[in-house]
Amino acid sequence: MHDFLITPFSFGFMQRGLLSAVLLSLSGGLLGCILVMRRLALMGDALSHSLLPGIGLAWLLFGPSTLALFFGALVAGLLTALGSAFLSRLTRVKEDAAFGSLFIIFFGAGVALVSKLPTGLSLSHVLFGNILVVGPSDLAVSAVVSSTTVMVFVVFYRSILLETFDPIFYRAVGGHSGLVHFGFLALTVLNLVAALQTMGVVLALGLFLLPAVSAYLWCDHFARMLVLSVVFGVVSSVAGILLSYHAGLASGAAIVLCLGVVFFASALFSPTYGLVGRCVRGLRERQAVRKHPG
Repeated sequence: MHDFLITPFSFGFMQRGLLSAVLLSLSGGLLGCILVMRRLALMGDALSHSLLPGIGLAWLLFGPSTLALFFGALVAGLLTALGSAFLSRLTRVKEDAAFGSLFIIFFGAGVALVSKLPTGLSLSHVLFGNILVVGPSDLAVSAVVSSTTVMVFVVFYRSILLETFDPIFYRAVGGHSGLVHFGFLALTVLNLVAALQTMGVVLALGLFLLPAVSAYLWCDHFARMLVLSVVFGVVSSVAGILLSYHAGLASGAAIVLCLGVVFFASALFSPTYGLVGRCVRGLRERQAVRKHPG
């Protein structure tokens, strides 16, 4: 048991990978709850894929520089997020349609830029991530982004709560609904960019969405949902890294698989909203009706 659980983390690259995953699970679990409650899960997917043109352009201009790739992805994500928000407010186009339109344009531009690279394999770690090659600079980015996200949630929790559940009332009482929404989009982009090295463009959303959906199946209280989402993300990240080490699997994919196990277990065995619980309650109700038909 010691060799299985403790020995892998005696290596520096495993320690950095673990810490990066835990930090991103902390902030991703919080943001994922808002994505779920606001029904913006597909928006998150569009944002993650829209990072590709920024990455490709930065690679063509500056080479495989971590800083250049970070800012390239950040600019592309912010243009997609804020551009779609402005389009939905200044035109008759709804926000989901604006997101979808910009996502397709940006993703097409990204594919075109990547096709111009000398080799298609050089961006594989950006597309799919490799948590085991996380360096000190990547870890520092994760720490800054995660701590900023947590601080924003602590300081502006009431505004986030009102904007998530009743934005009309929040605007009616003088709240800055648009500013809160733009801030949430910016935080989502920052976290997606920070997760590039860990999870990659393709799998980054799993660290946000799956813990939150799983927690949603267990909780009716938003604060508890936030806490449980973070717990699911952290535990699954640790389990995924161990699975990646012992089974020789890609790290990001292993974490998503562990999150998937948590999600399916929640969908089946959640007492209130799980499939098994619903079936048991349905059988009991039918038995009660048969015993007392009147």
